[in-house]
Amino acid sequence: MNYNKAEFTAAYGRFSQIPACDRPEIAFAGRSNVGKSTLINKIFNRKNLARVSSVPGKTATINFYGLENIYFVDLPGYGYAKVSKSEKERWSGLIEGYLGSDRDIRLIFQLIDMRHPPTADDLHMINFLVEAELPFAVILTKADKLKKMAREERMEGFRKEIPYFDDIHVVPFSSQTFEGVETVREMIEEVSGND
Repeated sequence: MNYNKAEFTAAYGRFSQIPACDRPEIAFAGRSNVGKSTLINKIFNRKNLARVSSVPGKTATINFYGLENIYFVDLPGYGYAKVSKSEKERWSGLIEGYLGSDRDIRLIFQLIDMRHPPTADDLHMINFLVEAELPFAVILTKADKLKKMAREERMEGFRKEIPYFDDIHVVPFSSQTFEGVETVREMIEEVSGND
């Protein structure tokens, strides 16, 4: 798979605008500012394919990126307090509409900031994915920001905080050191039938 050839395809503000599914999809979910756009850019070896913002809640649409026979879907970040109730409801409708649809979702990368315990929204999302029997992996972002000891403590913490932790594929990721990028690419190739 030539990751450099990924292209931005479209952005949708409402689930009803998204065209019917015509190929496998891999989605990225996580709270605002957890690093979804950064992860997408690292996977595709591009600086600005997905726009990275220091302002949480910037991705307010579902963004589709195409590569070969697969779509990569960047879901809006959840859990950001400084948006209106109606905007939160629209995001929630987008995310739940997408995940609850009969699209060919091969894998969801659920991103969690490795430095902190999962938020109530993160846990809600993981429980939703488990109950819906959707295939997912947890990507622990900002892994380079923790020293070895703190990192081991957080991994122990996650084991207690995240339901079914030992049954979930968990990948520490760093945009600085590229840790986890190859593992994520291997998972993509495995589920997209391009291995």
